[in-house]
Formats: sequence, structure tokens, C-alpha cells
Amino acid sequence: MTYEQYFQAERDAQLAELKEWLAIPSISALSVHKEDVNSAAHWLTDTLKRAGLENIEIHPTAGHPVIYADYLHAPGKPTILVYGHYDVQPVDPLNLWTTPPFEPEIRDGKLYARGATDDKGQVFMHIKAIEAILKQEGTLPVNIKLCIEGEEEIGSVNLPPFLEASKDKLAADAVLVSDTALLERGRPAICTGLRGLCSLEVSVHTASTDLHSGSYGGGVPNALHALVSLLSSLHDDKGRVAVEGFYQGVPELSPLLREEFAKQGVNEEKIRESLGLDQLYGEEGYSFVERVGARPTLELNGVYGGFQGEGSKTVIPKEAHAKITCRLVGDQDPQHILDAVEAHLNANIQAGAKVQVKQMEKARAFNIDPSNPILQTAADAFGKVYGTRALFTKDGGSIPIMESFSRILKAPVVLMGFGLDDENLHAPDEHFNLENFDKGLLTIVEFLKTV
Repeated sequence: MTYEQYFQAERDAQLAELKEWLAIPSISALSVHKEDVNSAAHWLTDTLKRAGLENIEIHPTAGHPVIYADYLHAPGKPTILVYGHYDVQPVDPLNLWTTPPFEPEIRDGKLYARGATDDKGQVFMHIKAIEAILKQEGTLPVNIKLCIEGEEEIGSVNLPPFLEASKDKLAADAVLVSDTALLERGRPAICTGLRGLCSLEVSVHTASTDLHSGSYGGGVPNALHALVSLLSSLHDDKGRVAVEGFYQGVPELSPLLREEFAKQGVNEEKIRESLGLDQLYGEEGYSFVERVGARPTLELNGVYGGFQGEGSKTVIPKEAHAKITCRLVGDQDPQHILDAVEAHLNANIQAGAKVQVKQMEKARAFNIDPSNPILQTAADAFGKVYGTRALFTKDGGSIPIMESFSRILKAPVVLMGFGLDDENLHAPDEHFNLENFDKGLLTIVEFLKTV
């Protein structure tokens, strides 16, 4: 039986099994779902055992557990460490989901559920590809280890200490990850760079209480006004971040790199239309694909304060808040960026207002040379299944732990993703195109058999 025939025969059963996992609301960011995250971890260990993996372990951390498994019966052959995560993003706003986020449903060849593409669906493919080879051939052509965590969506805080403590256990010739996307349908890509990340929360306070706008309006500071003014100072009128020292460590785009971006053939007009925008926006002097792949950003993720209910309330709010994240590139130091943004906010706060900053996530950017032989093998595996060889790209997103894997384990990281950018990851109606589920299984098998 060919692998195509095998996966076709197993498809319905595999998708039913995946739906079970997707139905578990393993939201790592919300403490109310701690037991759900644990349930997802135990579901995973049971599935790994059924697939034929060995030495399956649940490693507790200060947060959510890390799952380890292996199959080491190919002496002299490479060892591949598969990484992924079983935690998912919160589902808000719930009212924008067509069907409930934890009631998986297939519509028009797409599997809808939170975690379908990020990252349960993609992790599940690795398990089923390994299971297929074991059932078809009785053993694996390489040595396999798996390290699946439950905190990627909250910055993988507890994974680096686990990596440091488990370097010998996790030692591998390469780390294989499926948590990225194709360029577009039918055009595979291997990511050779991910932006880093840092985040902070900003609070502005004025009076000791909310005030009546008729009695005090025009005579006292307004926390919302102060916050809006402060946030507007973070960028200039050309889309460039106005924080002193923000661009320290940012490499200039070489003509060769700009040529590689151009090869992707990104249609900016198509993107604009698909998003319902009048025009795109960003740092002047760069294309869309350059802005999201190789330039740093500072984004407002949430701004709130004052009266939020129906109707009108003539109040001057005493406090206002904002959440900010920065995507980082090159050698930008996330701690330096956080300190620089905090200094900027303190220097530009409106008279009569006070600002407080809470520094949060920190992760450096990740980069790998696309000429690495194992990346070339991965590109060939895509080519055999998809009919077109994978291009090498840089991704605007962040997988904070990638830099840690590369640095701590001293192994190349192969970002072999099967998602699509329009699959609403982190948004309502997240879904996974089953065309890439089918082709992804075959691609992973091809890679493991040829690496």
C-alpha cells in the first residue's frame, strides 16, 4: 500500500481523532483553563502511545507541562527532534465565530476550531506521519524525539529552563517544527527567519476618582486624552517608530535579500482587497513583504478606559490603559527595547498625568542560513509532494522558543509549516485547509525518509 493509499484509508478516523483534541479548550493564558491544558497534555500522551512512540513522559513545570517521547532504533542515522505546542489562544470575541471554537466542524474542505492550524492540527500531522511509517515499515528511517509544550501562546516561559536541563535528552541533528505557513495555496515555503517579540502594559492615572465633565471638564487632565497623546508620540508621520534607540541592531536590507523578497511575488493589491482596506500602511520605503518579514514594529494591541457601556456618560476618566507589542529583527535586544519604550513614555507623558509600565514578554529574533543541507532536503520534500519546491522566506510572526532551541541545542531548526496566512490563527473562525493536511502528511513522510 502506498502512503497516499494509507492516508486516504485512514483520513476519516484521523480527522475524528483530531477533532477530539481540538475540542479541549487548552487556553494557556487563562487560569480557569488550567485543567483543560492538562487534559490536552494527557490526550497527547495517550495518542503518542497508540502511535508507537516510546519513553513518553509528562514533565511538570512552574506552569503547564512539557511532553517528551522518542523512538530511537536507527543507529547511525540522524536524530530529528519534533517541536510543537498543544496550547491555544483565547477565543474572544466569541460572537464572531460562525460555530463554537471548541466544537470542531468541517466546512468547504476546511476544519474550523481554535487550534486547528495553530498548532494542534500541524503537530497532529507529525504524530500520524510517524505512526504511518511504523505501521507500513515496522520501524523509522531516522531517530525521532518529540518535545511538545503547553505554553507557546504565553511566551514559552518555562521551556528554556527545561531545554537547559535536558540538553542530553533532547540532543538532535535538527529540530523540525510545523507552526508556520505556505506562501499561498500550492506554494510551499520554509521560514529562515522569525521576528523576536517584547510586550508591555501601560497605565495612565490622573485624579483620584472619575470626574463629572460638566464640573471639571477643561480644568483637569483626562487620562484618556493623556494616553492617546502619549501613544501617538510612538510613531512619526512616515510610519517609523519614534523611540530613541529602537532601531539599534536592525540590519539594513541587502539588495540580495530584497531580491529574495521580490521572488515571492506578493500581490499587495490582492492583500489590500482581501482585507477590505482602502490602502496598506507601514514604514515608508519598504514593500509589504519587507515590512512584515524583515522590519521591526511597535503595535497597539488594546486601548481601553472610561465609560464602555451603551449610551452616554459625561465622565472624565481617572485612568486609561494600553497593551503594546514590538516585533524585533536582527540583533535587537528585547530588554533594551522595553527600557527604551518605557523611557520614551516617561519622557512624553502629559502634565498632570502619571504613567506606569509593566514589562512582560521577551524573545530574540531567529535566523538560519537557507543553504543548510537539511533545509535543502526539506525544500525537496515539499517539491516532490506539492510539485513546486519550497521557497525560503522570513516570517513576520514570532515563535519565541526557536532562538532558544537553536542556541541551547546547537541544532538547525527546520520550519516546515503547512498553514495558510488567511486561516485566522489568533482570530475568530480559525481553520485548517485539509488539502494541506493531506499533503502535509505525505511531505513529512518524504522528509523523514530522505533526510
